Amino acid sequence: MKKTILITGSNGLLGQKLVDLLSKESAVNLIATARGENRLPNRDGYTYHSLDITDPQAVENVFATFKPEIVIHTAAMTNVDICESDLVGCEALNVKAVEYIVAACSKYDTFLCHLSTDFIFDGEAGPYDEEAVPNPISVYGESKLRAEQIVQASSIRWAIARTVLVFGIVPDMSRTNIILWVKKSLEEGKQINVVTDQFRTPTLAEDLAIGCWLIAQKEAEGIFNISGEELLTPYEMAIKTAEFFHLPTNLIQQADSSTFSQPAKRPPRTGFILTKAKSVLGYKPRTFSEGIALMATQIQ
Repeated sequence: MKKTILITGSNGLLGQKLVDLLSKESAVNLIATARGENRLPNRDGYTYHSLDITDPQAVENVFATFKPEIVIHTAAMTNVDICESDLVGCEALNVKAVEYIVAACSKYDTFLCHLSTDFIFDGEAGPYDEEAVPNPISVYGESKLRAEQIVQASSIRWAIARTVLVFGIVPDMSRTNIILWVKKSLEEGKQINVVTDQFRTPTLAEDLAIGCWLIAQKEAEGIFNISGEELLTPYEMAIKTAEFFHLPTNLIQQADSSTFSQPAKRPPRTGFILTKAKSVLGYKPRTFSEGIALMATQIQ
C-alpha cells in the first residue's frame, strides 16, 4: 500500500532534497506544497499544490483533498535576523501555522514530523541531547520552541526533528550557505572574517532529508536530533572548504562574534548528540568534508 506523504516548504533547501528523495520511493504517494509556484526542476514522481500555511482554510482544504497519512513540516521563517524585526510574520509562519497543521493532523489522523532547531537553546552547554532544557535567546528561537510546545501538547502522533546549520545546494537557491560563500569569496580574492567563538554540528541537507524519511517510515514518535556529528566553528568550516577547493586559506581571518552587529543573538555553543537517532532510526550522517565533496559534484 502506498502511503501519502505531504511536505510543506517544498521550494526550500530541505524541501527540495525531500522531494528528490521521496519522489523515487515507489511506496510513497508524494504531495509537495509551498507558497506560490513550484520552483523544482524535477517534475516527476509527485503532485505539486500551492499552499499558504498561514491560511487555516487553505491548510484544511489541502488535507481534505489529499488526506495525507504523514506530513513533514519544513516550512518556516528561518532568517533569524528578519524574525527580530518582522514579529507578525514570524508569529504567523512559525507558530500559528503549526496550530493549523496540528489541527488538520488531528482531524485526519495524520502523523506529523515537525522540523525544529538548535536555536531553542541558549548555547551555554552544547552539544545537547534530546532531554536538554530549552532556553531561547532570539525571537526565532522563541517561535520555534512555542511551535514544539504546540506539537507536544497535542493529541496527535508526532515527531520533532531538531537540526543545526543546514547546508547544501539546489538549483533555485533563495539563500547562500557557508560553503558557497567561502568558495565564492576566496575565488574572487576577497579577505573574509569568520568567527571562532561559535560551535555547531553542521548538517548536510541530504542527511537531514534522510533523517526525516527514517522518522516517517517508522512513524517514530518523540524528539530526534538530526544533524552532523562534528562540532566545528565557522572558521574551521571555512578552512576545510578552502582546503577542499584548493583556495588560499590566508584570506580567512579569525574573528569573534562581537565584531559583527547582527539583530538576533546567536547561541555560542550548540550542536547535537546523535545517540538516539543512530540507535532508534539507524541515522548515519556524513562528515563535513564528505558533505563538501557531494556539493562539489552538484556545483558542476
